[in-house]
Amino acid sequence: MILIIILGILLVIVSFSLKSSPNQFTQYATIARIIGFVIIFLGLFSSAFKQVEAGKVGVKTLYGEVQPDILNSGLNIINPLMDVTYFDIQTQNNTMASEKSEGSTIAGGNAVRVLSNDGLEVIIDLTVLFRIIPTDAPVILKQIGVNYNDKIVLPVTRTRIRDNAVYYDAVSLYSTKRNEFQQRIFKSIEADFKKRGIVLEQLLIRNINLPTSVKTTIESKINAEQDAQKMIFVLQKEKQEAERKRVEAQGIADYQKIISTGLSDKQLQYESIKAQKELAASANTKIIFMNGKGNTPIILSDK
Repeated sequence: MILIIILGILLVIVSFSLKSSPNQFTQYATIARIIGFVIIFLGLFSSAFKQVEAGKVGVKTLYGEVQPDILNSGLNIINPLMDVTYFDIQTQNNTMASEKSEGSTIAGGNAVRVLSNDGLEVIIDLTVLFRIIPTDAPVILKQIGVNYNDKIVLPVTRTRIRDNAVYYDAVSLYSTKRNEFQQRIFKSIEADFKKRGIVLEQLLIRNINLPTSVKTTIESKINAEQDAQKMIFVLQKEKQEAERKRVEAQGIADYQKIISTGLSDKQLQYESIKAQKELAASANTKIIFMNGKGNTPIILSDK
């Protein structure tokens, strides 16, 4: 729009020059002047209207002085001499990862390298979700500028992670203390962001990479624990089987004791007679009982 206004001003100047120095183009001086004023008017008129896209706000500056009020989404009427800087107020993310394809476009990746409480280097991949506070956009422009991601988000996040990692050893960061560590750095980063007009929505630890030696130790420990658990299971199973056999043997012994001490000769004779009677009464059966001892009779049957 400024270029259009400048073009109109040049046309007006040229028209006055043609009027003051008569030549073959003098007849066009009036037309050039009219066109110049029309262009200037159109430039000023269009500069007074600013359209702000959805999810953005505009910050006005007049000769370098930042205005305290903002332009909301939609069509706004402003002083044509003002410049407008647009800020994105939607959720933004910054991923810091070991792999270049997963993180920001920095050669070799930009994961956070920290020293744990036990002096080991731990590499942390994480994602930061944040947004700027719309009403604080003028302050951000004045104190930080539009590059607040590189000036505030990245350095504050990396510094606070390093500051808090020293309270944990490497294995705890990797396993039992991971959630606690994430909540701790979230609170400290959130406080720093808020002072700068930025809201921290979420901080997601995506991965924690331990040194190879530590990984090997952890894997060995896990394997040993699994073997121990397996051995405990086998021992419990063997104990149960031994208990089952003991109970079974005790039952057999009790049974034999009952048989040997609880049955008299008369009872055995009675049971024998009952069995013989049932067998003799069965159809299509020939039964021969031959017993030369005792009082049990010999029974012959063809039925």
